[in-house]
Amino acid sequence: MKSYYIPPKGFYIFGYEIRFYGIIMAMAMLLGILLACKLAKKKGLKSDDILLLAVICLPLAVVGARLYYCFFYEYNYNFWELFNLKGGGLAIYGGVIGGLIGVIIFCLIKKNFKILGVICDICVPCLLLGQALGRWGNFFNQEAYGNLITNPSLQWFPFAVYIEDKMAWYQATFFYESLWNFIGVVVLLVVYYKARLNWSTSAVYLIWYGLGRAFIEGLRSDSLYIAGTSLRVSQLLSIVLVIIGIVILVYNCVKRKNLKR
Repeated sequence: MKSYYIPPKGFYIFGYEIRFYGIIMAMAMLLGILLACKLAKKKGLKSDDILLLAVICLPLAVVGARLYYCFFYEYNYNFWELFNLKGGGLAIYGGVIGGLIGVIIFCLIKKNFKILGVICDICVPCLLLGQALGRWGNFFNQEAYGNLITNPSLQWFPFAVYIEDKMAWYQATFFYESLWNFIGVVVLLVVYYKARLNWSTSAVYLIWYGLGRAFIEGLRSDSLYIAGTSLRVSQLLSIVLVIIGIVILVYNCVKRKNLKR
């Protein structure tokens, strides 16, 4: 009989349950803030600016992630269900949208919209790092997996993961995305330190993450769908983001050529 490992979802301290998912998300946020402080120095920003940005963006990201999930989930949530975080349900794209709103609010507070591109370029490597780490929360929660794997020769991690509730092996799509994102962090850092024009790093993020998510989302068995259709909302949004990223890169390339003249 093939052996498999079922990860614990958490542990208890004085009767209170501590979920590994929450710990991983907290670590991802902390590392993201530390990386942002490091990257901000290149643009002449202070750590205090990054801390203010984090105070604004992180709560909005959590709210956005929850609203996005509840809006597209097939179950009709009532108002109070939005606050039931223990019931599960956070979506990355909603968090990204909430975070972007936070960045705009930060620029309003600073009364300087010229730094919007700078701030976004600082944030996206940190965001992708958080997304790469955050996917391991899905591992402990046994969620965000793909198609059923019935071939015994393919029933091994990290290609597949054993899901206890289903008593079967499924594609470990959370791992695929995590690996793709970790590689993407390296790519974004290289672009960040080499690119001369604002929005270049953000554009590469949109393309890199969008391409990976569009493909991996097609493998998942727990996607969120647009109501009454068979369209995976995150897959559709990923394709849109890729197009936006390409447009920004082309614009920057044309702008750079004009500057050299």
